[in-house]
Amino acid sequence: MYQGKALCLKKLDSGLIELELDLKESSVNILNQQALSELAEAMAVLKSTPDVKGLLICSAKPAFVVGADISEFASNFSMPDKQLTAWIGKTNSLFCELESLPYPTVVAINGMALGGGGELALAADFRIIADNAKLGFPEVSLGLCPGWGGTVRLSRLIGASGALDWSVRGQPQSAAESKSAGAVDLIVSSDHLREEALVFLNRAISGEVCYATNRARKSKARGDAEDVEQLKQHYCRQLSPFYPAAENIIETVSLHSYLPFESALRVETACFVKLAKSDTASSLVGLFLNNGLLKKQAGLWLKQARPVAQSAVLGAGIMGGGVAYQSASRGTPIIMKDINDEALALGIKTATKLLDKQVEKSRLDEAGKTKVLNAINPVLDYDSFNTADLVVEAVVENPAVKASVLADVEHQVPEHAVLASNTSTISINLLAGNLQRPEQFCGMHFFNPVHLMPLVEVIRGSKTSDETIATTVAYAVAMGKTPIVVNDCPGFLVNRILFPYFNGFNRLLKDGIDFKRIDRVMEQFGWPMGPAYLADVVGIDTMVHADTVMQQGFPERMQHDGESIIELLLADGCLGQKNGQGFYQYGVDEKGQRYKEVSGHAVELIAAQVNDAVTLTDQEIIDRMMIPLCTEAVRCLEDGIVETPAEVDMGLILGLGFPRFRGGPLRYIDTVGLDHFAAIAGQHSDQGGLYQLTEGFIARQQAGEKYFA
Repeated sequence: MYQGKALCLKKLDSGLIELELDLKESSVNILNQQALSELAEAMAVLKSTPDVKGLLICSAKPAFVVGADISEFASNFSMPDKQLTAWIGKTNSLFCELESLPYPTVVAINGMALGGGGELALAADFRIIADNAKLGFPEVSLGLCPGWGGTVRLSRLIGASGALDWSVRGQPQSAAESKSAGAVDLIVSSDHLREEALVFLNRAISGEVCYATNRARKSKARGDAEDVEQLKQHYCRQLSPFYPAAENIIETVSLHSYLPFESALRVETACFVKLAKSDTASSLVGLFLNNGLLKKQAGLWLKQARPVAQSAVLGAGIMGGGVAYQSASRGTPIIMKDINDEALALGIKTATKLLDKQVEKSRLDEAGKTKVLNAINPVLDYDSFNTADLVVEAVVENPAVKASVLADVEHQVPEHAVLASNTSTISINLLAGNLQRPEQFCGMHFFNPVHLMPLVEVIRGSKTSDETIATTVAYAVAMGKTPIVVNDCPGFLVNRILFPYFNGFNRLLKDGIDFKRIDRVMEQFGWPMGPAYLADVVGIDTMVHADTVMQQGFPERMQHDGESIIELLLADGCLGQKNGQGFYQYGVDEKGQRYKEVSGHAVELIAAQVNDAVTLTDQEIIDRMMIPLCTEAVRCLEDGIVETPAEVDMGLILGLGFPRFRGGPLRYIDTVGLDHFAAIAGQHSDQGGLYQLTEGFIARQQAGEKYFA
């Protein structure tokens, strides 16, 4: 009847037609322009075909439809409001045509029906779902709302409160949850989905189930929305001024629940257009695409990787214990070596605590916990290292110690084994100098805490082979991490960009700006914690060590004028949270409650360093913190530390907690505009080399280009 590249129409027996979704050269079905165009053509064929009794809609893929084509969003969202509204309206009209066919329609949902896929399913008269399938509307995670009638049809099917719960939280619902809510009509075994859907379609044709009644449920306003302010209070954890989608969804559903169907669609469309034009949506959509790029790059490396059936970690401290836990819990057994039993006990204790938390949350049972612990082999010698395919060195951050340990272990492992150093600052080329097989050595920088931080920097030395990088990337992926391949330089990617931010912080402190205020301003900007608190969490001693490396590596712009504030704090015995003394004081009160309060000693120490205090607005504080961070991000891209703007931004988001709704430092530059960024950098150019624009930036600015097209 009809054959396209995304779907086809097939005639079945007894006047039935099957619309099969099967996007060619793709592992999943998405509603891209091709699919929507073909769906319109298929609808024209259906409307002109006589004697049709019923339509079955199903998927030939493992999932029904995973949503719209997000890669098309940027071009679509750049349309003028009127044109974007018309684009949305075209798909809405298409779904309404499907909904108004003069015979029953049944959709068979397998795998996932998400976003636009869920909206297509709602347009059918009946939904038959596989017992292992899910239905949901995750658009809020992209800073958007459903745009093709999702909130309208869902609120009429399951009520406004239920529709809000689905669309504000954005979590896909199981088959049982979907059936209980009233969004689907029948749950069947995944093995018999299509045949059961056909049986149900015949029941609808015979009148045993009334499709007209089910169709009417979706068009009739229910008028049962709760008070908007009560709803906002109920969903307060999902509401944030940084992420406006949730609040807009609440207001939209509350309004259109009382309206006729066509008017309700217009209200939803207006909400979608408003959100699509927001900086937040631009950033979050960009993050989704950037994450897809990282997965694609990792996939290419996996094809070249040697298998890692047995790994090892040198050092059983906090990092080593975290690496051991992460590897074992993800299925790769690991040898954990240290020099004494006390250290090994600490490493096992670290893993056990993390596993106990999993058991407490019912994510793991005792048998699973035992299995993971049995996959960690604590040892004091190298006897078992002849089975290791990859060794992570995680000893103290000292070049001499690391070099010695790496040289020792190289003689104990098979010739094919990869050695990787979990260093945050030390040059990979420097550490490779004493190795006999430098081509099989690279950096593998985990972030603390290992089990929570998703990023791993895989650092390539000048002699590192592609196979070594590929094997290390594959191991990181097997551990559930997101690897980014980085070329060697002081601080690599994340720390190289972070310490200019702290350089800006140090300058503000010496200009008399209160660190409590700086923390407040930067947290309001979107950072999970301000720079003073972050320094305490990382450790003042660790900060000073890394800052020294950065000053030595880039003295022309990262050198301080005199001692930095963190150096003075360290000299006075302040280590941050490690000993309860830093910019803040930490402890436990008489009730056993942890507390954090401003350190009067730190305030006095900083005040003694201020000669001429200045007055700055909150925006000027933001600018002086963000300019050096962003300009260093630009330099990392131009210096080839990573290949793409996506890797720069994802590194900062995954490794530092850069505000997601701002998309990363390069996306942030794009959002404020290169001209505006250049202007504010010029206003603060007297702050030194970190505040100077690069030639590459200026060339991009003059050409009218962005970092993300």
